Amino acid sequence: MENQTVNEGKTTAIISHLWIIGLIIAFFMNNNKKNSFASFYIRQMVGLNLIQLLNGWIIYKFIGGTAGAIVGFIVFILWVISLIGAIKGEEKLVPAIGLQFQDWFKNI
Repeated sequence: MENQTVNEGKTTAIISHLWIIGLIIAFFMNNNKKNSFASFYIRQMVGLNLIQLLNGWIIYKFIGGTAGAIVGFIVFILWVISLIGAIKGEEKLVPAIGLQFQDWFKNI
């Protein structure tokens, strides 16, 4: 990826990792002038936030707290991997599901 594109989108990509509020802010920051690096991480974080919401609504409620805690821990690890990639300026896919996030949310 081009160095200038990464530098311009790095702040937005990092802000997108700050839960739902940061994701919304990053979405609007990237809305006017689309940056491919920022869009990459916004798509990653939309997917991880959806998994976390579904974890709270479905897994904790119907399967149990232990399963929900395990899924929450896995999502946290994926979030850390994504955040480190954004800080380094690399487009680092979240393991196992990152490619699906890029495909499912390609309009973002």
